[in-house]
Amino acid sequence: MTPSHADAHPQFAAALKELGLNVEVRRFPDETRTAQQAAEAIGCAVSEIVKSLIFAAWGSPLLEQSPELGEGVPVLVLMDGASRVDVERVREELGAERVSRADARLVRETTGYAIGGVPPFGHRTRTRVLADRGLLDHEVVWAAAGTPHTVFALDPKSLIAHAGGTLVDVRERTA
Repeated sequence: MTPSHADAHPQFAAALKELGLNVEVRRFPDETRTAQQAAEAIGCAVSEIVKSLIFAAWGSPLLEQSPELGEGVPVLVLMDGASRVDVERVREELGAERVSRADARLVRETTGYAIGGVPPFGHRTRTRVLADRGLLDHEVVWAAAGTPHTVFALDPKSLIAHAGGTLVDVRERTA
């Protein structure tokens, strides 16, 4: 593991610079595509990992519609690594007719990154961002830095602010 912005994806490194964020980007020899892999590599709880997940929404008055987006309007959901997103709660939050997970092509087109390396900000296009309130349960959270091998840490309030996120409750409820 080596600390350097040079280890971040170039697009994400540029976003860090533009935001004036001086965070340590850690690179690991093995991929950290899943929250579990990232937590093991870092040595933190899975719930301290931020998952940056792209969903597609249809029929929401809160989202800018485009005729070319037959696959729906992309929406970023930030969720802690130990929880699952409740798609119905996302749909309700957006006032959408339908919401589903985006495919790999839409994720890359929207963010500029591959699944498993999507950071919470520094994307190719601006999207609506929903951040689950559970992220605030931690002093520090870890997120991807644009590749499946890189991560960075930040306090959750700053991370959500830089992502332009709206705080919501969209995690699956446990029985």
